[in-house]
Order: sequence, then C-alpha cells, then structure tokens
Amino acid sequence: MTNTSVTTIAEKIFENLCTAIVKGEMPAGSKISEPELSMQLKVSRASLRDAIGRLEACRLVTRKANIGARVVSLSKHQLIEIYQVREALEGMAARLAAQNCTDQEIRKLRQLVEHHTREANTIDGASYFQQTGDLDFHFHIVQSSHNEHLINLLCHDLYHLMQMYRYQYGRASHRSVAATEEHRYVMNAIAEGDGEMAELLMRNHIRKSRQNIEQLLEAQS
Repeated sequence: MTNTSVTTIAEKIFENLCTAIVKGEMPAGSKISEPELSMQLKVSRASLRDAIGRLEACRLVTRKANIGARVVSLSKHQLIEIYQVREALEGMAARLAAQNCTDQEIRKLRQLVEHHTREANTIDGASYFQQTGDLDFHFHIVQSSHNEHLINLLCHDLYHLMQMYRYQYGRASHRSVAATEEHRYVMNAIAEGDGEMAELLMRNHIRKSRQNIEQLLEAQS
C-alpha cells in the first residue's frame, strides 16, 4: 500500500513539474533545489526525487555530480537537431499512419484538427497550448503509425522535450492558424491513404516550424 501511495504522489509531482517546465514557469537552466521544492510542494524528498528522476529520463532535467539538478537548457544547435530528427521521423510516422491507421483513428484525427482550428481562430492567431497525450495532433499520428520504435522515440524519449520547445517558441511565432491549416492537409492525406503525400506534407510542416524558430532565435541574438 505504501509503495502504491508513493508512486501515485510521485506521478502527480512529475506531471505538475513537467507542465511547469514545458510552460516555462520553471525557466530553462534554473537550479532545482530539492529541499526548497519539497517544502514548497509539501511532499517528501523521496517522492520528489523519484519525480525528478523521471524528468531526467524525459530529458527535461539534467543532473551533474556536485552541481545538482537543473532544468534543461539547449543551445540553438541542439534545438535545430531536434527539429531535424522530428522532420525525418514524424514524416515517416505520417506515411505509416496513412497505411496503418484505423477508421476510428482517422475520426479522432479529424476531431483534433477541428478542435485546434477553433482554438487557433478563437485566440486570434496566438499560439495555444496543445494538451499532452491523445489531444495532441502529432502524438496521435505517431500512435497511428503502429510502429513501436517510432512511438517509443517520439511519444516517450523526446516527447516532453519537443513539447517544451513547441510551446515556448510557438507562443511568440503567431503561426498557429497557418499550422492548423497544415495539420488539415496532413490529415486529409492520411485519410486518403496517400502515404507519400502525408510524409511530404508533414516534413514540410515541421521544416516551416524549424525555420520560424531559427528566425526567432536570430532576432533574440
């Protein structure tokens, strides 16, 4: 019973800290003080340490001997590398989704696109936060590829890190309306079973996001 309770508490701490890091409420590069955070959250050091370990596994936190844990801080070069990986692997996922997805998965994808389109239009083009899991367009397509290796890479290993940069840089890009239209084109190709077109459109979609982020980074330097 005790282990289950600790696991449940650690899971909630992980989710809360993950959201705070993704949204930038815990800034990139900031030090994580276990004693202070434990007191602030009113949780045990053991549960907090377990949650931080999970954040480290998700690459949202780095830990070094004699330094401690910090929120990840990527260089421009590292960030661009992540987008290059996304372009290749999510393009492949879109092609496989066109070949392998079920009718139910296509219906779910249509619902996601319609929801995101309404959200983007409602907030007048400003970027909005796509929720995790099945409510995320990219996550759903990767799941619909039915390729376990792609799912592990993109929905587990790199997912939260990619989400962090999509959220934080996307907020300043004002690209949400254009991005949701690109989502619609990808969705239509998948629904039509056109894997080649789905891959081409997905790669182009992510390439535009990367180019947009490069411009933002250049403006900030």
